[in-house]
Amino acid sequence: MLFTDRADAGTRLAEALRHLEGEDPVVLGLPRGGVPVAFQVARALHAPLDVIVVRKLGVPYQRELGFGAIGEGGVRVISDDIVRRGRLDESDLASVEHAEAAELARQAERFRAGRQRLPLDGRTAIVVDDGVATGATAAAACEVARAQGAARVVLAVPVAPPDAAERLRTALDEFVCLSTPFAFSAVGEWYRDFSQTPDDEVVSLLAQAAEGPGAAAGTPEGPAADEDVEQEVAIDAAGVRLTGDLMVPAGAGAVVMFAHGSGSSRHSPRNRLVAAALNDAGLGTLLFDLLTPAEENNRAKVFDIETLAGRLADATGWLRGRTTGQIGYFGASTGAAAALRAAAGSGADVGAVVSRGGRPDLAGPHLSGVRAPTLLIVGGNDTMVIELNRAAQTALRCENQLEIVPGATHLFEEPGALQQVADLARDWFLTHLVKQV
Repeated sequence: MLFTDRADAGTRLAEALRHLEGEDPVVLGLPRGGVPVAFQVARALHAPLDVIVVRKLGVPYQRELGFGAIGEGGVRVISDDIVRRGRLDESDLASVEHAEAAELARQAERFRAGRQRLPLDGRTAIVVDDGVATGATAAAACEVARAQGAARVVLAVPVAPPDAAERLRTALDEFVCLSTPFAFSAVGEWYRDFSQTPDDEVVSLLAQAAEGPGAAAGTPEGPAADEDVEQEVAIDAAGVRLTGDLMVPAGAGAVVMFAHGSGSSRHSPRNRLVAAALNDAGLGTLLFDLLTPAEENNRAKVFDIETLAGRLADATGWLRGRTTGQIGYFGASTGAAAALRAAAGSGADVGAVVSRGGRPDLAGPHLSGVRAPTLLIVGGNDTMVIELNRAAQTALRCENQLEIVPGATHLFEEPGALQQVADLARDWFLTHLVKQV
């Protein structure tokens, strides 16, 4: 398993930790590289995020051999066996501990920027790192979390060697690891981007998480934000970095995600016209590309509805962490099939779907699983697509409607045709999204 970067690893790791969401956990990232991974886990589990600062206590004449570790709050975890075998006296222990305690205090102050450490008493602590080699530091962090009052300690990492994974499984309440490759030499070889995490990034992520879900996104605190937000965003979906344009008007009660079809992108003037009409009506929009530039010319990718729908579903989860309002889908061509397939997924939380000149038939048997009210819009001169939409309409079991724009062809290029699409979509979303809030 190869991870794009730490954000991708965190997104995937979060899915493997969903079963802990009901335990009211605290997520603890090991600095520095573990914090970007932990940030994604905390966001997905709607859990508070903190840093767990641990300093290993190394034997003076053999620093790589640890005789214990210290954590905040005066926590000391000492291996009496190593102290005895290393013939260490109290002055040795005190000298090492004094030096490491000073560095621990400096790091904790730097990373938290004055905030208090989150209490762990009686809670489940999820300790997260970007990977383990020997697992010594991660294991020490887990012991520190236990000593700080955690009732249950879970260690979660994207990758680890099989031998270290086996040791950690037997030593912890739970060990979650996505990949244990036999050909393991270093954590970084399992990332495309394993660049160093600077202190400033750790500080920023912790500050964002402390301010709440909206702040963690760098977007408004939800649809009730009192200022318009317009920005380019990067979305990690199914291990792929997708680029999008997010526009959320002040007070927006819902956000509509655009799923583009073949030969289209977030820069499509047709989709941008519709998005502008939705923005004018007070709805937020997220236009983003389901395919990377390298994939756009691959016809097999364009018609891979399962992949497109999976990315849309992941992007919906990304957006869900940034808004408390309803989410809708606007799909065009094959993007409409992806939208309907995603809306039919288990646990899909979608308030409404609109298809423009879409190929809903490509969603196949999944049409019957769609629960969101669905509007199908087709041009009156787009004969074949009309029939495909009529057939799809009979397969839908949700509230649905077919609107035919007279005289319009597939791309609605005729004067006034696209404006009719925008008006129909706006009214559908206002009826089925905003009135639910």
